[in-house]
Amino acid sequence: MTFISRVMGLIRDIVIAALMGAGAAADVFFFANKIPNFLRRLFAEGAFAQAFVPVLTEYHRGKSIDETRLLIARVAGTLGTIVTVVTLLAVIGSPVVAALFGMGWFLDYWQGGPNAEKFELASLLLKITFPYLWFITLTALAGAVLNTIGKFAVAAFTPVFLNVAIIAAALWLAPRLAQPEIGLAIGVFVGGLIQFLFQLPFLKRAGLLVRPRWGWNDPGVKRIRILMLPAIFGVSVSQINLLFDTLIASFLMTGSISWLYYADRMLEFPLGLFGIAIATVILPALSARHVDKSLAQFQRTLDWGVRMVSSLGLPAMAGLMVLAQPMLMVLFMRGEFSPDDARMASYSLIAYASGLLSFMLVKVLATAFFSRQDTKRPVKYGIIAMAANMLFNVILAIPFGYVGLALATALSGTVNALLLGVVLYREGVLLLARSTLIFLGRITLATVVMVAVLFYFSPAISDWLQVSNWQRSGWLAGLIIAGAASYLLSFLLLGGRPRHFRTTSV
Repeated sequence: MTFISRVMGLIRDIVIAALMGAGAAADVFFFANKIPNFLRRLFAEGAFAQAFVPVLTEYHRGKSIDETRLLIARVAGTLGTIVTVVTLLAVIGSPVVAALFGMGWFLDYWQGGPNAEKFELASLLLKITFPYLWFITLTALAGAVLNTIGKFAVAAFTPVFLNVAIIAAALWLAPRLAQPEIGLAIGVFVGGLIQFLFQLPFLKRAGLLVRPRWGWNDPGVKRIRILMLPAIFGVSVSQINLLFDTLIASFLMTGSISWLYYADRMLEFPLGLFGIAIATVILPALSARHVDKSLAQFQRTLDWGVRMVSSLGLPAMAGLMVLAQPMLMVLFMRGEFSPDDARMASYSLIAYASGLLSFMLVKVLATAFFSRQDTKRPVKYGIIAMAANMLFNVILAIPFGYVGLALATALSGTVNALLLGVVLYREGVLLLARSTLIFLGRITLATVVMVAVLFYFSPAISDWLQVSNWQRSGWLAGLIIAGAASYLLSFLLLGGRPRHFRTTSV
């Protein structure tokens, strides 16, 4: 289901690229879409889910169904009220939000500069896109409940509706408007509404669709609040870093935000398909192991998560870096998206991709803390990583521009992963047994072989530009198949076997 969702997301970005390319309007739409999505990480999938799922698991396994329903009702009422207030304030005060996160555009507007219209357009689009935060927050609440009872497919499939709504808006509504970006913003609003409505029947079927009730002082809600506040930083470091990148990019050349966006979307495909999906699956499992006080099972589940994201993330990282420009050309180079846009976006994709495995590991390793209802230490490491990102931004943005911003984000993700991993290893939670190290060695060598194959068979960039998109697509598909085949064959020749993805054996 996650794979289907990510494919639809990719199609959505292809349609948007053809419609708007990487110009000023595209920069503003991506900006207006990114702000509510950032807050979504705080109120929805990120910090909230990491705090809510362990507590809900404890209620589900150890208390009555009535107590569980009451917890869900009070969480829905409390969270819903808070998000309603935030959404209303943001819609009314959209110029303030636009000035805060798009300072470069606001200063131009204040001084009558050439980017003044960007600030005005951003203020308008935020009024349309911000209600998405309300819809997706309650959608994430419903999804967390369904995940806790083992119904993963519904929540994983739900984002498909957002992508379909934006694609429909881009194809039929946006071309009929003088400002196509307004049509896309309406697509975001409608997509959020459909996502919210889609999950309600599944909750009702499970007997967990309840009437929201205010419950700020409810013991369960209080525990979730305590866990959630520090988790806001611990789980959302990469999103905060990306938002900080957007702020700095508003001072850079037109197109910088769009190039960073397209590169980030390419990164989100494997990150969501592998890293987030695996972390979503193991969080309820780790929470249950913690409740059952089964340390050995906890260790094995976490070890499986590390093995899986490493075996998938390392070759994905290498493949994105080697094939960055051809991938962007095949997927986006049509309509308003030019060859120069593909080249510029490829630089930021290479920089972002260097941190892909780290981003995946953060998603998995953080669950080992959150499942034990420990959110204080991840926030400390998250703050350190954020500080590192700001330092890297200062060092790298001046000489490398928007590419430096992407590289700084990747480096800070690596810092975060190392901090989490070292602590878990010292506490005996992360095993890193001999079998795991041998497994990691095999996939590393197999990735090296894959990279050599890709470099050997990949045509020169000038050749990619001279052929039709159908031929480029064929070349890219052939290279991906050759890379995957060489990786798997090398893994097998090095002694790897399918059982190594299921057990801790050598």
